[in-house]
Amino acid sequence: MTSYFEAADRFSAIVAATTDWSAASPCADWTAADVVAHVIDSQRDFFARHEIDLGERPTGAPAQAWAVHLDAVRPYATDPAVTSREFDGFFGRTTIGATLDAFYGFDLVVHGWDLGASNGRPTTFSDADMDALDAAFVGFGDHAYDDGVFGRPVDVPDDADRQTRLLARMGRRPGVTA
Repeated sequence: MTSYFEAADRFSAIVAATTDWSAASPCADWTAADVVAHVIDSQRDFFARHEIDLGERPTGAPAQAWAVHLDAVRPYATDPAVTSREFDGFFGRTTIGATLDAFYGFDLVVHGWDLGASNGRPTTFSDADMDALDAAFVGFGDHAYDDGVFGRPVDVPDDADRQTRLLARMGRRPGVTA
């Protein structure tokens, strides 16, 4: 499984390479800037629910906001006293660290693809990424298609490669933005 920081570093590289923040993303009604805002806001919400104050939400250009956000997350996401903290999650008992790796790492991989695709540079998932994405889908079950998670699956050719099939499972069509 990709760790949160491995996924965050890759996402950061995609953020740094993004030049058109107003470009449509594969996420319906979202621009490239909206993708980064979503990632920041969803992570900040997670930390807030666990009474971890990341300070004021960063503002400004998306790349700057992401860098400031990640700097705010880093001390907590590397602190064993925080990462080992248990809680009852949506799928049962877990820890903050496991959730950062499994869910938020997953989110960074998928939204990294969205962000890259918005600017004509979709990323290629590694085999480890695809294994983790497949496993996450098994864990999500039908909840993968709850409101605000993924769009309904889309059809792709039977001979589509594994990444294309995974993206289609998430309601995304490679090469097509909203």
